[in-house]
Amino acid sequence: MENKLSYKNQAVEINIPAIAECIARTQKKSGEIPWHEGGKTDPWDHVEAAMGLTIGGYPDKARLAYQWLAGIQLGDGSWHAAYVDGQPTDRTRETNLSAYIAVGIFHYFLITGDKVFLADMWETVSAAIEYAVSLQAPGGEIYWAKNPDLVVDPMALLTGSSSIFMSLKCALAIADTLGLERPQWRDAALWLKNAIASGYHLFNITKSHYSMDWFYPVLSGAVTGDAAKKRIDSHWKKFVKEGMGVLCVSDSPWVTIAETSELVLALAAAGRTRMAEIVFNWLNDRRFEDGSFWCGFTYPDMVIWPEEKITWTNAVVLMAADALYRLTPAYNLFDHDFWQQLHIPQ
Repeated sequence: MENKLSYKNQAVEINIPAIAECIARTQKKSGEIPWHEGGKTDPWDHVEAAMGLTIGGYPDKARLAYQWLAGIQLGDGSWHAAYVDGQPTDRTRETNLSAYIAVGIFHYFLITGDKVFLADMWETVSAAIEYAVSLQAPGGEIYWAKNPDLVVDPMALLTGSSSIFMSLKCALAIADTLGLERPQWRDAALWLKNAIASGYHLFNITKSHYSMDWFYPVLSGAVTGDAAKKRIDSHWKKFVKEGMGVLCVSDSPWVTIAETSELVLALAAAGRTRMAEIVFNWLNDRRFEDGSFWCGFTYPDMVIWPEEKITWTNAVVLMAADALYRLTPAYNLFDHDFWQQLHIPQ
């Protein structure tokens, strides 16, 4: 695989083996992928890291990651919110964290074509999606979690619900591939899409200063076409620092590599490829000597923080590179046109 990816007269240097190795060496023998060495593991970021392993040429390690997750799934289809060495440290059961395995498994299938593994993971994916859908609210949004006492917290997060919409799409695509029908999931997805696209009042507004609340509706495909372009343009100056990247939150001078890479994915998904390339190019120098990427940095003093090499940050850099440069057959996972062709709610 080429380490130098070029477009037009500019070049983005991406050391794919080094980035993938950063994730692979952090993975435990059990398959668990913590944020960094000695750090916690959460199901969503664990899946994101596994996707990076698949892109980076470690499909066996990605399989092990998904098998680890399947092995610790709770009886209701969910997972605890955080683990250390396989032991739960936060027993909250978040819908978003639980449903995301569908995205990882479909991503793995797109790259490997392994339909046997897809079938093997079906019960795990199905149970996870059923858990998320069981917490769908009357307005179509999905409540974010059950607390450790298994009481539903009747609050919905726009970013979380957007991610669940993407998970539902992938779960429906898996079902179609396996010759199964899940009309109730399709109904839930359409209901959720409508809530995200036109019911922002249904979500916790205290999170609106997070950049993910800005672009996740577009990234997930819940907001498409002219509405997607309008949404991106309307808050660009609020969250984007030209030449640097995307703020994690609008009221703090901290640019993060993950949010910047996810914006690249959202732009590419909406067909704004040239802008996506420009933003991705801003990350070119935000790397450690081994080629792996920083988590984030403050400005204008340019202090790297935190200093750990974060697995899921490096994974999403690979995902952004894939979307732009078609490194794998899963390059179009988030592309709005791709999902329209599959006749999945879009």
